[in-house]
Amino acid sequence: MWKVKPPVAFPMETRYRPILESLVPPDPMSQFHLRRGSPEEEFPDLCRNSTWMGRILTPAMYGRQFDRCTHSGVIFDDVIRPGLEEPGDWSGPASVGCVAGDAQSYVLFCDFFDRVIEAHHEHKISSQTPESDFNFDNLKGGGDLDRSYTGRCEVTVVRGVEDFCFPTHCSRGERRQLLTLARRALQRLDEEEQPGRLLLLEELNQEQQRELNLNPPSSSQLRTGVARDWPDARAVWVSKDGSLVVWVNMEDHLRLVSARDDGNIAEAFKCICINLQKLEEFYRDLRHPFTWKQQLGWVSSSPADVGTGLRIRVHLKLQHLPQHKRLQDVLKRLRICMDRTESPALYRVSNAATFGVSEVGLTQLVVDGVKLLVAMEKRLEAGRDIDELVPTQK
Repeated sequence: MWKVKPPVAFPMETRYRPILESLVPPDPMSQFHLRRGSPEEEFPDLCRNSTWMGRILTPAMYGRQFDRCTHSGVIFDDVIRPGLEEPGDWSGPASVGCVAGDAQSYVLFCDFFDRVIEAHHEHKISSQTPESDFNFDNLKGGGDLDRSYTGRCEVTVVRGVEDFCFPTHCSRGERRQLLTLARRALQRLDEEEQPGRLLLLEELNQEQQRELNLNPPSSSQLRTGVARDWPDARAVWVSKDGSLVVWVNMEDHLRLVSARDDGNIAEAFKCICINLQKLEEFYRDLRHPFTWKQQLGWVSSSPADVGTGLRIRVHLKLQHLPQHKRLQDVLKRLRICMDRTESPALYRVSNAATFGVSEVGLTQLVVDGVKLLVAMEKRLEAGRDIDELVPTQK
């Protein structure tokens, strides 16, 4: 029979261990002190910073936030680090340049976050509760887009889970707990006539990752901490019919995606509405509801997603309109944005903001905008002018 040998005892260790243990404080974190100078000495160089963070942050505002820290340990320098790492380019659209480490960040640093949110979304924050509307029957159109011009469409929504830090700041243990919660909630979704399977990223080979359009973490994700311990506790849930994909612990706690190749925004939006509300109920039953703030609506790590967390994207085939001198003015009036894709003459149209308009309202903006852009393209193809189609500011 094998016997376990007693550990080897070193005389010096036996002699000094009690002394060393007596020097360890009961709470090591209570002895933690940041080696920082004054707010004036620590204020970052923002001369060439084109993000909303860089445009809004002042020495006085920085000083007010300087000594604040959330319960989970988020300090203001953690909030503004993304904008310092990637200062942006003045020739392109401004990014927010900041992230929230946890939900409390939006409250503790509201002096800063509120101004960034208002600037990015072009909507004032008030004491009123943001409007919400998941009744997909209220959407007008969306299933009748001209397929000669429209291609793939995608509706996505992000959610944070209450009582957990956001991915930029969460620990390995939190991330694994979030995966456990997601597994339980998605299992219930599977039982609610939406069968699917949960795939752990660490178990997927390269071919399977390519099929899911999964790219390695970007340098930005690595710098901000979103990709720490990759791919530990990251997963993707795919419905059996392919209508819904749920990403777990990627850039956000949860990201629901419904994509269609026929450009039917109405059906993609309906899929998101039905399944999101089911998951919200399941998470509430698990005593970890989605994160909601009274004046902001749904919040996650990025201020660019507050309010609804909803993004609607449609691919459009356009030849003439992208070169028209009034295009940018039209897009601004429609409150949508348009980006070039890797394919020639194929552009991606999406909502410019997620805050200040309900879920149905945002989807309606994109549907109406796509229809108008297609109408303008047809006019230009026929050699006619589009001035009378230019809308008033929405």
